[in-house]
Amino acid sequence: MGEQRGLPRFAALPVGIVAAVQAAVLTALSGRYGFHRDELYFVASGRRPDWGYVDNPPITPWLARASTAVFGETPAGLRVVATLLGVATVVVVALLAREFGGGRGVQLFSAIATALSTYVLVVSHMLATNSADLLLWSLITLFGLKLLRTGDGRWWLAAGAAAGVGLANKWLVLLLLSGLGIGVAVAGPRRVFRTRWLAAGIGIAVVLAAPVVAWQAAHDWPMLTVAGGISADDGGENRALFVPMQLVLLSPVLVPVWVAGLVRPWRDPGLRWARALTIAYPVVCLELLAVGGKPYYSIPLLLPLVALGAEPVLRWLGRGRPTRRALTGAATAVCVVVSVLIGLPVVPPPALNGVLLAMNKEPGEQVGWPEFAGSVAAAWQRIPAPERDTAVIVAGNYGEAGAIERYGPELGLPQPYSPHMSYADWGPPPDRLVGPVLLVGGFERGSPAARLITGCRPVAKHFTAGGVDNDENGVVLSLCTLTKPWSVAWPRLRQFY
Repeated sequence: MGEQRGLPRFAALPVGIVAAVQAAVLTALSGRYGFHRDELYFVASGRRPDWGYVDNPPITPWLARASTAVFGETPAGLRVVATLLGVATVVVVALLAREFGGGRGVQLFSAIATALSTYVLVVSHMLATNSADLLLWSLITLFGLKLLRTGDGRWWLAAGAAAGVGLANKWLVLLLLSGLGIGVAVAGPRRVFRTRWLAAGIGIAVVLAAPVVAWQAAHDWPMLTVAGGISADDGGENRALFVPMQLVLLSPVLVPVWVAGLVRPWRDPGLRWARALTIAYPVVCLELLAVGGKPYYSIPLLLPLVALGAEPVLRWLGRGRPTRRALTGAATAVCVVVSVLIGLPVVPPPALNGVLLAMNKEPGEQVGWPEFAGSVAAAWQRIPAPERDTAVIVAGNYGEAGAIERYGPELGLPQPYSPHMSYADWGPPPDRLVGPVLLVGGFERGSPAARLITGCRPVAKHFTAGGVDNDENGVVLSLCTLTKPWSVAWPRLRQFY
């Protein structure tokens, strides 16, 4: 594809060193704590490959399946793919800095800033849909900016391919595409729309996304139902926290950098072609505020803005007095320490309680799953032996079900069931299982579920190892009775959010 001359050389060695150090640190820490609840769900989904799931497209479960098949079904084995996605993101952001004319120092700064930012640390340590989404948003932005800078319509093919894969991972990529599209329509260069390559790029994206969309359509669009639940339940809180989270989720010390990125193309005539990016970010933010989306959904767009703002910020620091540089260095050091404490498993699990879990609850969801399965096994033993052949374990959410599925067989537990998310599709239990129901958690009083599974008698209570205050700490395990056949009860038990 066409390239205009004049771009600096890619700083392969220094950026490669940053990527290698990043990979080494993430790998060394990947086995600490344990699986996250979402990771347990992705592992379970990967065992049941499909073109879609209730709450996400298939790419992340497929990656979970591949990573565990090659490296072992352990937290460290699963997280190899998360590490690789994080490393690739760092390289792409350095390439974005080069696209804006940044030399060796700017590219190195962009790589380091990306690798050490809080959000990147979180999604590079554990596998999440956001792990792949972060890389895919960065790639789409890189290909889109190459299109705008060079005017070579063939970049539509690369952008379309990345967008198609993005849609097979998370439909939030539509926000990015709309933001960039509006940005180009407003600020140009609009000539990139007047090419046959645009239709070809759209065609590639449609072909790649078609099986995922067809699966969702055939299953009554469950992802839209889940998104509606997120907006209804969390929309107010998401809107209230949206702006503050934009300032802290990447890192407070990087705020002046991405703000400089928003301003730079409007002051530098040589970067007029990049103005669409500066419009895309506020457009995406407004869209998320309108629908009550989570604040971190827009964070991937801040990384290209960091790459765009790096050069003027570094130039400003270079002209400053030693006191300015010293204060900036001290603030950076503090923010890096905070990012590491929040994003990586560097403290003993009991030390998570309090400030760290208040800032990021995800490490708490990586603690205590084997012990949780042990609590379920102890409760299972309370069922008389002759009745266990027809008894059923019903978990309250996909994390609990995933933990029982992962650790239960070695404890003598049968396959668990759950009405939550895609676990509902993997049920119901056979109607021949008419024995006691070991219920993990409970249902709201007066709900349809509470009328179908009744007579619950608590037999145990699980407390998370180390006293970590996560969602499973204090969960009650009860023996209950099913009042209808599973085939009748299951649809009424289903939970989408």
